[in-house]
This record gives sequence, C-alpha cells and structure tokens, in this order.
Amino acid sequence: MIGILLAKFKMFLRNPWTFLLFTGMSIGFALIIGGSGLTTISVPVYSEDAAIQQSFISKKLEESEAFTFNWVTENELKEEISAGRAEMGVILLEDDYRFIIGVDSPNRSMLEQTVRAAYTEKLQQENNLAAADAATDAEKEKVLENLQDTMKSPVFEINRSSFRSSDAIIYDDTFHRLFGFTLFFVIYTIAYNVLPILVEKKDGLWDRIILSPVKKWEMYVANLVYSFFEGYLQVLIIFLIFRYWVGVDFHGRFLETLLVLIPYVFSIVALSIFITALVKNAQAFNAIIPIISVSMAMIGGAYWPIEIVESEFLLALSKINPLTYGMEVLNGIAVYGYPLEQVLFPISILLLMGVVLMGVGIHLMERRHV
Repeated sequence: MIGILLAKFKMFLRNPWTFLLFTGMSIGFALIIGGSGLTTISVPVYSEDAAIQQSFISKKLEESEAFTFNWVTENELKEEISAGRAEMGVILLEDDYRFIIGVDSPNRSMLEQTVRAAYTEKLQQENNLAAADAATDAEKEKVLENLQDTMKSPVFEINRSSFRSSDAIIYDDTFHRLFGFTLFFVIYTIAYNVLPILVEKKDGLWDRIILSPVKKWEMYVANLVYSFFEGYLQVLIIFLIFRYWVGVDFHGRFLETLLVLIPYVFSIVALSIFITALVKNAQAFNAIIPIISVSMAMIGGAYWPIEIVESEFLLALSKINPLTYGMEVLNGIAVYGYPLEQVLFPISILLLMGVVLMGVGIHLMERRHV
C-alpha cells in the first residue's frame, strides 16, 4: 500500500497540471464573480489646496475599507468620470466638499457618509482644541494626545447587540462564492483521481499486482487515500490564499472551517467510486462527470443561495446532494457562527453518504469485474 501511495505522489509531482488548473479556476471564479466583497471602489479626489492632501481629512479617507481615494488633477477627475472609469469623484475644500456624479449608484450614499464623517471628526477635533484654548502647535498636539489617552479608557462603555429570528437568512456574497466554487471544482479533482482505478482494472494492471503480496483492499485504500489527500490539499490551498493573501478572516473560525471540510471531501471520494462502478469505460466517465458536478452545484446552492429556490422537486433533490450539506456546514461555521455541535447533523449526513456510496460502489465494481 505504501508503495502505491509513493508511486501516486511521484506521478503527482511530475504532472500536477490538472490539480493546478482546477485550483486556479476555483480561485479565479471566486475572485471575479464574488469580487464585490473582496475589492474596494476607486474614487478620484481633487483639491485646489495642496495642503488638504496632507491634512486630517485625507488621512481619515485613507482609512476607509470600502473606497480607495486617488488624488488626481481637476481635468483628470472630469476625464475619468466622463469616460466611465469612475462612478463619481470628490472635490475637497477646507470646510466643505463637492461631488461629481457620473453614475447614480447605491455607492453614492455610502461615499457621502464616508466623506461627511471625516469632516465631522475634523470639526469635533477643532472644537476640542478651541475648548482647551490651545494656541501653539505643541499645545494642540498635547491636547490631542490627552484626548486619545482618555478615549482608550472611557468613563463608561456602550454595548451594542442585535438579534434575528431563528429562520433568518444571512447572505454573504464573498463566502458564498468562495465556498460554492471550491466545493464545485474539487469534485473534478477527486473524480479524475479515482478514474485511474477504472482504467487500471480495465487494462488488467490490478490482476498483475494481485499476484504480488499486495492485497486488493490495500490497492483500494491507497487509491482512495491519495484521492482524498489531493482533494483536501486543493481546498486547503484555496482557503489559505483567501485567508492570508486576499484577507478573508472567516470570522475567526478558519481552523473549524478546515476541519468540517473533511466529511465533504470524503463523501465526494465515495461518490466518485460509485460513479466509476456504474460506467463502462473512461469515455463514459468523462462525459458524465461534468453533468453530475454542474447539476450538483446548481441544486446544492453553489451558484445561488438554496434559500431562494421554491421548487419542491429541486429542494427534494438537494437532500441527497453532498454539496448541499457541504455548503450548509461551511455557512453554519463561517457565516452564522454556529458551534460545532450545531452542525453535527449535516456532518453525519455527509459521513453516512460517504460510507453508503463507497460500500455500494466497491461492491458493484467487484461484482461486475470492472
């Protein structure tokens, strides 16, 4: 068994292109289609007073997480708006601001709130300095330092909390696209790693290996362990990139997210074995895998939230779809913040599916002498 695993790993190192292709496609689709939650909106900014670019207002605008403010000339600002490269622009004055609107989008109100908040905080700071009767720059700096120290240890604190009904739906586009495309493309990676079992048995390779001390169950275990390893490695790489490069924090549940992925990968390995046992050759396998994987993604909620589906027939089909429970587990941990105990039901369903599909698949494969 160890020898078969080592041979598989060596083949992977020599030809990792399929693995890299599906990994890259998962990352690309999640970034492009779900990019609204991963990028900021570029806003051109102009001011006649060059000092404003180094002022308190400019520093507060740079702290915005939703917008990226780019300083340009007045002509460049108007050109970007007229050419459609920017939805709107901002002209900053000493105590006021102006907007140049190219597209009246929902971002306008959010941009106005961001700019207004910066001017409001500037006005509060000036009022504090005036109240402290600070005349020199040194006195002003000392007043601001004391104010910052006071804010770090306030006299009282205000705690805010929110609530939602038990059946409320939370939709996070970033997480939905990331989870959906990751679970979708890993089906291909795992399936095409299980396919060699069918090819090797058809070519008589297994019959020759069985003559050696290697047992048949060891051959199955080696192939399935390797398929599981490569599938989980793909998911791990994707999530690591989004966590430490893109900056998706998984709401502090990154390790739990990686843990609950194990049952899903196991169930897809079992599903691949089951499909391999049903088809007669590699050509039929290559034809049916895209149909099954795309159908699973559509029915299981990878492309759109399953909560918006109203068809009772499609909802019934989703109950026998591993991807449905994979999305449920990931959303439960990262989006809804459920404890692990609360997602044990979908995890148990995935494990049950894996055991049943793998048992039936291996039985059919041996019975048909594939």
